[in-house]
Amino acid sequence: MRDDLILGMAGAGGDGVVSAGESLLKAATTLGYHAMMTKSFGSQIRGGESSCRLRLSTRKVLNPGGALDVLVALNWEDFLRFGAELPLSADTVVVYDEKAGPARTPVAARGLVLVPVPISALAKQAAGSEKAKTAVVLGLLSGWLDLPAPAVLKGLKQRFASKGEAVLTATEKAFTAGLAHAAANGWAAPKALEKPAADAGPKLLCDGNDMCAAGALFAGVKFFGGYPITPSTEVMQILSRELWKYGGAVLQAEDEIAGVGAAVGASFAGKKAMTATSGPGLDLKAELLGLATIAELPLVVVDVQRGGPSTGLPTKAEQSNLFAAAFSGHGDVLRPVLAPTGVADTFRLTVEAFNIAEQYQTPVLLLSDQEIAQRKKAIDVIDTSTLEVAERRVPTMAELAEKPYARFALTESGVSPISHPGLEGGTYLAAGIEHDEKGAPTSGGAMHAKMNRKRFAKLEPLAARADLFELTGNPAAPLGIVAWGSTAGVAREACRAAAARGLDVKLLVPYLLHPVADDVYASFFASLTAGLVVELSHQGQLYRLLRMFTDVPSSVRSLCRSGANPFSPAELLTRLVELKGVR
Repeated sequence: MRDDLILGMAGAGGDGVVSAGESLLKAATTLGYHAMMTKSFGSQIRGGESSCRLRLSTRKVLNPGGALDVLVALNWEDFLRFGAELPLSADTVVVYDEKAGPARTPVAARGLVLVPVPISALAKQAAGSEKAKTAVVLGLLSGWLDLPAPAVLKGLKQRFASKGEAVLTATEKAFTAGLAHAAANGWAAPKALEKPAADAGPKLLCDGNDMCAAGALFAGVKFFGGYPITPSTEVMQILSRELWKYGGAVLQAEDEIAGVGAAVGASFAGKKAMTATSGPGLDLKAELLGLATIAELPLVVVDVQRGGPSTGLPTKAEQSNLFAAAFSGHGDVLRPVLAPTGVADTFRLTVEAFNIAEQYQTPVLLLSDQEIAQRKKAIDVIDTSTLEVAERRVPTMAELAEKPYARFALTESGVSPISHPGLEGGTYLAAGIEHDEKGAPTSGGAMHAKMNRKRFAKLEPLAARADLFELTGNPAAPLGIVAWGSTAGVAREACRAAAARGLDVKLLVPYLLHPVADDVYASFFASLTAGLVVELSHQGQLYRLLRMFTDVPSSVRSLCRSGANPFSPAELLTRLVELKGVR
């Protein structure tokens, strides 16, 4: 028996692999397991390959884990396209459809436990169609992993409830056929799970895009302007369904530029506004972000990162948009950039993004990524009583009484009172040209320098916010890791494993990536004899950003790689063990 199991499934688009994974995930969470599911697709509009990866555990799970314990391959070609996303080890049990033929190289060459099953034939015989293959698979897994069949079948039937009684009946028959085959045909290395502890309370089964939309609603968003783009589209879809209930509106614009332009207009009109996109869309939004910066308008831009550049890898995770988020604008621009690390904290970081945007009157970039955005996980119900919602500073009657109203007044904090159309006495010019305190256009170098100082100075307090960083481990440890975004969960587990082996190691997870908090990093680096900055980008963008703004010791190195090649906790643990001997 084991307390943690990592399962992968791969097949062709339309095989229902992801639906099967979601059914199993729902069943596992109902039974009380901690569970997480990631999914991956080919970039084709129709067809192509699809996969899912589930981690089930009696303990909290922080990431999708490392090598698979069990692989289900419906055909070899589609499985082999996923490479590092579905890694195998010497202990992996490979269940495959006999119809796919003998195991292909490199699977066949590794001496793994191979379990051929007539999956397609069982589906055809029991349900009358090979389309029921994944129901057979869930029956097999229920039997072999000792997962209660009623719970798994319930999850499966819930997933297909809208398909009609005939489909549900056929699905149940296919599931039962798989269950019977498992009972009659064991495998050489059982992977049954321990039973979970008593249920710790109600859970939310959701993904990062769900939490982003929910966080925006909690923060008080009133306008969303955007354009569909993988893997952020669900944010717009959810808000299209829900925002009107809260007095807001959604505009699906004709393109990315129009979407953010409408959001900038809504912010000028006094409404909390946002847009969501991915890398190519962020490129297109750069000009309007510059307008929001010089006009000092609050705006939240969610960027769900994927592989790039250009169209790149539309369906794969990467952390390569940090430079674009921080620097994609001409002139002197300082733009706050935040990053969640998982499904649950996407809610909090979305609220934080709105708070910073409104408090400092600036566009704020929230960098999620494909894995976080589309990762399904059972999370604890969020205690929203611990969260505050900030509002923009509006002018007082005395400030409005000044003629004309000084929209861009040079205040001590750098934050000026912001009015909106229709507010008596609050009329001002908001434009992309440089201006004086009243908003009147200027080409004078002295005023331009003052306004640049104003726009930078107002954001200085951000870098002093310790709550936007997570430090775990001994603060004086000689070994350390810096990790952000979806990679942070891998680093958390690796550092816990390292500590259990006696290594003195600490971890810094920045939720605020820009502006760079020099004091936070200087304190973290002070005790290190060796360290790593871990991220999923070819250049190691955070590492390079840190070297621009703070003193990174030569003993702290970049550990980076391109997207669709995720890190594993075991890999980082190995690197930490190696670093222990570095002096």
